[in-house]
Amino acid sequence: MSQVTAHGLRKAYGATEILRGVDLRLASGSVLALLGPSGCGKTTLLRLIAGFEPVDAGSIAFDGTVVASPSRFMPPERRSIGYVPQEGALFPHLTVEENIRYGLARGSDWRQRLQEVLALTGLTGLGERYPHELSGGQQQRVALARALAPKPSLMLLDEPFNALDLDLRHNLCEEVVQILRGTGATTILVTHDPVEAFSTADQVAVMQNGHIRQCASPEEVYWCPADATVARLTGSTIFLPGEARGTTLQCALGSLPLHEKAGTLQAAVQVMLRPEQVCWSDGTDGVAAQVLHRSFRGDHTVVSLQAGGLPLRLRMPTLQAPAHDTQGSVRVQGRCMAWPA
Repeated sequence: MSQVTAHGLRKAYGATEILRGVDLRLASGSVLALLGPSGCGKTTLLRLIAGFEPVDAGSIAFDGTVVASPSRFMPPERRSIGYVPQEGALFPHLTVEENIRYGLARGSDWRQRLQEVLALTGLTGLGERYPHELSGGQQQRVALARALAPKPSLMLLDEPFNALDLDLRHNLCEEVVQILRGTGATTILVTHDPVEAFSTADQVAVMQNGHIRQCASPEEVYWCPADATVARLTGSTIFLPGEARGTTLQCALGSLPLHEKAGTLQAAVQVMLRPEQVCWSDGTDGVAAQVLHRSFRGDHTVVSLQAGGLPLRLRMPTLQAPAHDTQGSVRVQGRCMAWPA
């Protein structure tokens, strides 16, 4: 297990600055998700931690030992890392067993370790197959097994499930993280998918434009985003103009409680809600609303409505979604975040 600390990391390619002073702290044995859009610096940060690229400024330390800085560089093979790239990067001319053995020293126990990782990753009985004879999910398991075989202290996963179908991607990601937790390895997962990040990680670091804008538990990042940008990057949002009065927000949807994480606010603010906080009622116990449109999505329906003079889009269970043109009311559940307008 490794505790990972990064301080003031900067990296540029030519005149383009990719990382702009990144600070990060990851507890030993925990799982961190680096979440953000393409081009925000996630993969570059992972490559610096892996030792595939030198840092321009700042430092990276494993268990208090500096492994990268402008004056020090520990090569990747000495960092005790396992790395799973986006496409798995299996050798097509080698069998499953041969791919996994590639990362193992030819000691007396390599055969035992090979069987251990085959069993651990659910590949028992597939050792003689070639990559083209496997499904996409099985290929990613082989890439994971190869990375785990040397018993690394730190596992780095760079969007390894991107090419898979959505349901398979989410299921396999959760399975893989459970496997990694069982090994005790510290893990960093790069993803652009909030669901993937929230369902697997102990902490989520939200990146944009070379900065980490927030690093906290999945629940805190989702319900108490540091700013409007983090809110947009982590899920569907509703933004409303409002006014802060102490611990209360006044807006078109009524008087709402302000979350304590928002601090002390006064005057004009931007109120943030998650769509699931807005509850529909056929009665009149909230703000008057009317359904303008419904979009059937199978297990849920997206309902567009007008409430308090504002357009809203809600995701509702299909069997609970009101019919087109229905009149009713909406009310907001839970505390809300807000920022100065």
